[in-house]
Amino acid sequence: MYQDLLSQIYHEVKALRLTGQQTAYIPELANIPADKFAIHLSTITGQKYGVGDFDEKFSLQSIAKVFAFSLAYKIKGAGIFNHVGVEPSGDPFNSLVQLEQEQGFPRNPLINAGALAVCDVLINELANPEIELMSFIRQIAGNEKITYNTAVYKSEKSTGFRNRALINLMKSFGRINNDPEEVLDLYFKLCSIEMTTAELSQTFLMYANRGKLPNSNVQILTESQSKRLNAIMQTCGFYDEAGEFTFRVGLPGKSGVGGGIAAIHPGKYAVAVWSPLLNSKGNSIKGMKALELLTTKLGWSIF
Repeated sequence: MYQDLLSQIYHEVKALRLTGQQTAYIPELANIPADKFAIHLSTITGQKYGVGDFDEKFSLQSIAKVFAFSLAYKIKGAGIFNHVGVEPSGDPFNSLVQLEQEQGFPRNPLINAGALAVCDVLINELANPEIELMSFIRQIAGNEKITYNTAVYKSEKSTGFRNRALINLMKSFGRINNDPEEVLDLYFKLCSIEMTTAELSQTFLMYANRGKLPNSNVQILTESQSKRLNAIMQTCGFYDEAGEFTFRVGLPGKSGVGGGIAAIHPGKYAVAVWSPLLNSKGNSIKGMKALELLTTKLGWSIF
């Protein structure tokens, strides 16, 4: 059922000739061919289905914020919410205005300011933050080869002026404990992690399985933590387009300016899509449409 459906959606979306813009402020991402498109779905019970360029790696960007927050939540429990909130931003993901108004306290962990605060927490809590964060991501991915793209990392680090402004503003309000450059370095490496859509849908299965790895039954997050993280993805995972995604797709998920989107249907599956052409909100044009068609044709959403 899934394979035929994904093929149908893939060709239907391609026929629409949807247009958008590639990421401009990260030079390395502007070089990705605009016609790349992939959909991959992994079920809780172990089936895998894909169409298009699903074996080609791409930069996760903000999707990887979910993994960093998962580790911080696992370590700190409810204490993590002393550092980040849980409210939708309603503003662009890199807004300085909102952060200034709210005295450097990030609205949620999935906008840039929130992810920077999470990285600051990880530096506080871990002896080797970069190594331990990557080890955690490899564990939930079930793949020891997951790593970050050095060229993308260097590109982000050399042009990340807005993120430097965000973290220095938070530092001025006493919200950041560590050296801003150290926090930024971990953040840029996090955003530069790359996966295929096949690897990404597999990694997101934990969030569809109440915080448990489906292959090993290892409980990574508690059921309560998993529920709350899914709620944050539902309301905050698409920046100032979260309401539109909820309305059209109806699944918890997270997007990234690398053109990827990962979403889950609790108890059923995780799905990842990738197309580098973005709309004005920074979300994949084809990816959004593909997921809308998926839940419409299946007749399943969480609502």
